[in-house]
Amino acid sequence: MARAISPCIFCQIAGSSNSTPLLHSDDKVVAFKDINPSAFRHYLVVPVEHIPTVNDLQRRNEDYTLVSHMINVGETLLRRDAPQSNQYRFGFHQPPFNSVDHLHLHCFALPFIPRWKQLKYMSLGPLGGFIEAEKLLEKIKPFSPIPP
Repeated sequence: MARAISPCIFCQIAGSSNSTPLLHSDDKVVAFKDINPSAFRHYLVVPVEHIPTVNDLQRRNEDYTLVSHMINVGETLLRRDAPQSNQYRFGFHQPPFNSVDHLHLHCFALPFIPRWKQLKYMSLGPLGGFIEAEKLLEKIKPFSPIPP
């Protein structure tokens, strides 16, 4: 029986390294260049497992560890490929502002090019917009047990 092809473009990229050149690949995530870059360097880090959006993440070790790993991969790639950049930025679009329903971390070596593209990556407070990666980590950090 033929395997169904996933309609999710990021699942297709994570499942077949032939479709898009990968900058990084491991059992948890893949990373590649954004097809419409907004900065000097603009990479995406996506989990291999299909997770639709940041709203699907919970306060649990698995989700916290995954997002931490995504950030570490992005930082490593940018430090390697854009060491001269003096500012890096990492974050996620929140529904309804995400363009692809597969969790993906935007990794930027700034400046934004052109400068107006930074508007796509601003927080809109309670309306959502863009959430900085560190802020998301705070939101999903597992509760630590209260010592006896």
